[in-house]
Amino acid sequence: MRSLLLSLLLFCRLAVAGEIPTYSNLHARAQPVVAVVGYNGGTELTDFAIPYGVLARSGAAQVIAVATQSGPMTMKPALRIQPQDTIATFDARFPDGADYVIVPAVVKPNDVTLVAWVAAQGAKGATIVSICDGALVVASAGLLKGRRATAHWATGDYRREHYPDTEWLSNVRYVADDRVISSAGVSAAMPTALALVEAIAGNARASAVARDIGVTDWSTAHNSDIFHPRLGVNLGAYITGYTNQWFHSAERIGITVAPGVDEVTLAFTADAWARSKRSQVYTIAASTSALPTQHGLTILPDYAATDADAPPALPATATVLPGQALDRTLEELAQRYGHRTAFLVALELEYPSYR
Repeated sequence: MRSLLLSLLLFCRLAVAGEIPTYSNLHARAQPVVAVVGYNGGTELTDFAIPYGVLARSGAAQVIAVATQSGPMTMKPALRIQPQDTIATFDARFPDGADYVIVPAVVKPNDVTLVAWVAAQGAKGATIVSICDGALVVASAGLLKGRRATAHWATGDYRREHYPDTEWLSNVRYVADDRVISSAGVSAAMPTALALVEAIAGNARASAVARDIGVTDWSTAHNSDIFHPRLGVNLGAYITGYTNQWFHSAERIGITVAPGVDEVTLAFTADAWARSKRSQVYTIAASTSALPTQHGLTILPDYAATDADAPPALPATATVLPGQALDRTLEELAQRYGHRTAFLVALELEYPSYR
């Protein structure tokens, strides 16, 4: 009886986390090719770096940072990344297309080059995965017509007005509709990435990666309704976002980076500090030369430690697992700027674990 109960519990767990279809090796490759594509003029940092870091860490796929054109990618709200490929060089290397294309939120979701490339990759058979409002790019590419999808709760009215032929779902962390997958707001990048590892390499591999980075759940369970502004619940935090800009000058803060820095930890840390409306975040390294992260991203530091105008670096803190870096950073924000500011950041990241 106990064995049967455990089997049923396991089935329920997989039925939730396993909604993403199992990888199908269309191109007879040794590993699936995953392109994480960004727009040079502005790409959401966490949306881009978390899936890249988690999938690369898993060893289950060849993960490639791709940009619409040559040169650095400006990440929002902080950091600069040098892509490994442009969409043109990627196409030359992989004329049959990627197995998976991950599309973060970008500042110009109707960019003609990006939209056309995502549409072309979908036509070649790639599974398209939008993170947060990367769904606007995918919708513009025509790949969400007649499908179920989700995105950041705050763009719900806009999406329903401009893309009425998509069934926009709320209160779900990620949605798989055949070969098109979409996720909720920024922090949903983590569970979506782990679900992709599970789809590619199985539950055992995904569980091992989750343990390694300190994550216990990557199910679809989510309540996006709690992020809507409500008096007596979170409205004060949203108001703080304005007062922080009206009554405080943003202080310049440095985050020290070195070769081998973990992508997930860096993204969560930089993104959260920069969203506080109280600080501007810059990376500081031994020099301004490009440096590799733990799994192959290339960071372009803003300052060398010896630069006279380098901002003060955040003090070293106790090391935590990458999946716990956001919680730690929110605690540090609360200590420095107050609980409402930290709560504001959690709300913007659509992160339900901080109140």
